Amino acid sequence: MKRVGVIGSMVWDTIYGRDPAQPAVQEWGGIAYALSALDATLPEDWQIVPLIKVGRDLSPQANQFLRTLRRAPHDARFIEVPEPNNRVTLRYESAERRCEQMSGGVPPWTWPELGPLIRDLDALYINFISGYELDLETALRLRRGFANFIYADLHSLFLAKEPDGTRVHRPLPQAPAWFSCFDAVQVNEDEMAQLGADPFAVAANAMDQGCKSLCVTLGARGAAYFTGTPIRTERISAPAVHPQALTQVNDPTGCGDVFGGAVVAALLGSAPLEDAVRTGTHLATRNLTHRGATGLRDHLIGKLSVA
Repeated sequence: MKRVGVIGSMVWDTIYGRDPAQPAVQEWGGIAYALSALDATLPEDWQIVPLIKVGRDLSPQANQFLRTLRRAPHDARFIEVPEPNNRVTLRYESAERRCEQMSGGVPPWTWPELGPLIRDLDALYINFISGYELDLETALRLRRGFANFIYADLHSLFLAKEPDGTRVHRPLPQAPAWFSCFDAVQVNEDEMAQLGADPFAVAANAMDQGCKSLCVTLGARGAAYFTGTPIRTERISAPAVHPQALTQVNDPTGCGDVFGGAVVAALLGSAPLEDAVRTGTHLATRNLTHRGATGLRDHLIGKLSVA
């Protein structure tokens, strides 16, 4: 079996305003969405290796979720830490705009911790769910110490944290150095704009640092990719969703994480980048009609699930 390591944060979400007629909902979020997408789409000869720290207060519940994944080894466990697990309160202002407030204290990975764990891996998927999974120095050492494929969703690196935990947008400090750490990078449309006004210039700068492809999620308009020298790009439209499905559930939470997990799985199965982005866009759209990460794997592969 080939092994893909997954770095990210399990987050206990409290979500307001997703459905104005309903009270707040609590459920697993964060890397749980990407794990579900990987579990649904990885080729049969690949296995998920979670490199994910969870707080002691929610460790049993987190490991219960992990045991539902069919592509993870039976003895796989999250790494328990004494600090409180990350928790996020989401307040939706519109279908694609939300206010996020984070609490918890799961510490970042250091290179002495992480280095021994990646020696036997064939690929790495990193999702900066909290933005504190690892710092730039550790990422640079990871790149020097790991020659295989690394895909990174930089999402929360673009978010600072106020004293009360509210996340606020900021430009990515030392962006060229971050791009040099990964073979493929994912950002959303707002994050792309933070990197520069000209998308082609942003992509060219990323390629100059050694990054081979850049994926940009565009919400309801799908996703785009940039790759190659000279740069080539294409936008992949999101598939249509039956209106009746959206009247029952219309939940954008985790769509970017599902997209990234599905893209990685397709690339590890040797799919061309265009096909991988199309797969990611398709499954991210399907995620709209499911609430939370529980049961999401079955929903993504078209089975009935209990949410």
